Amino acid sequence: MNPPTVAGQGADGARMPLIDALKAVASQMIVLHHLAFYGPLSDGTHQLLPALVSWFSQDARMAVQVFLVIGGYLAVRSLAPHGVLLAHQLVPLLRRRYRSIALPYLVALVLAMLCTELARVWMDHPSVSAPPTLWQVVAHVLLLESLLDMESLSAGVWYVAIDFQLYALLLGVLWLARRVSALGASGGVKAAVVAGRTPGWRFSWPGLVLVGGLAAGSLFRFNIDPEWDNWATYFFGAYALGVFSFWANQLGGGRWRGLFLVTMAALTVLSLLFDFRERIALALAVALLLGVAQGRGWLYRWPNSPVLMWLGKISYSVFLLNFPVSLVVNAAFTRFLPPDPWVQTVGVLVAWVTCIVTGAWFFRWVETPLRQWRPRWGGGGAR
Repeated sequence: MNPPTVAGQGADGARMPLIDALKAVASQMIVLHHLAFYGPLSDGTHQLLPALVSWFSQDARMAVQVFLVIGGYLAVRSLAPHGVLLAHQLVPLLRRRYRSIALPYLVALVLAMLCTELARVWMDHPSVSAPPTLWQVVAHVLLLESLLDMESLSAGVWYVAIDFQLYALLLGVLWLARRVSALGASGGVKAAVVAGRTPGWRFSWPGLVLVGGLAAGSLFRFNIDPEWDNWATYFFGAYALGVFSFWANQLGGGRWRGLFLVTMAALTVLSLLFDFRERIALALAVALLLGVAQGRGWLYRWPNSPVLMWLGKISYSVFLLNFPVSLVVNAAFTRFLPPDPWVQTVGVLVAWVTCIVTGAWFFRWVETPLRQWRPRWGGGGAR
């Protein structure tokens, strides 16, 4: 779910335990949100734990903000660590980005359709979607289902399309900023700027201004209007907070790091005073945590938890498969076991564990091989 490096791993190959931990917790919140929101089993659990189920059903989905911030952080770390786009060509980057996120996603969609048909045999429930049409499948392959207002084949997969939009939008803005940086330069300086090899404020400020301006537009305008929630501009404010949390250390550094983070926080708080949104407050908290952790050096050291690191590594696979897997468990408990609240609560726990196990299997046998696959037409580069 994060461009264009392996989950929780930087472009230099070093693990980042804090990012692993954040992704681990956020992915489990999304799983529990789906378990509380979809399927009949949560109705029984709600009778026993109404406040907890209601919170997971309504509020746990804000964990998406964690992925948005991390996505922006890792994207700019790879694309423009000094504020100037490194890549020469955009299309190969977009192609690799699509391949890295969409190939596992497409396999998961096939499994989701199979799981839906199995669930349909065992139960009749609104969580079971209608059989897909050909154009619905094509829209999912092209990551356009939300824009075309089509029913999703699996809960949460809208994020894959948004992730690709955000990456493409950031890439386009950085490309434009590099062209602006090259204006007025000459000779070797211009060539270096175009190649993305010239750091420093003189050449990085266009990227700061353009990304910051688009982020402000998102925070003060687009993110307030739900009519925009199928477009990257709605989410770009949170994504850009991740971008600036990285740049705070790379461009700010030293005594300027604090000023950079304070400015980022002040502008975000101002947008919250204009229209308060808990999701943006959470995104700001995550961005500040990453910025401080990178500056103090414990981004790569803390927390030292093998469990969180493992859950972080498999988070994308768990995210892709959790809904269809939980749907089958819901259907099986509904068909073969009595509708007792305690039995249904056990069913929710079984579904939760099964989502993690199948996500680990998918990561090992599907996501990892697809990430390592290098077709001749796709060029090189790692996710």
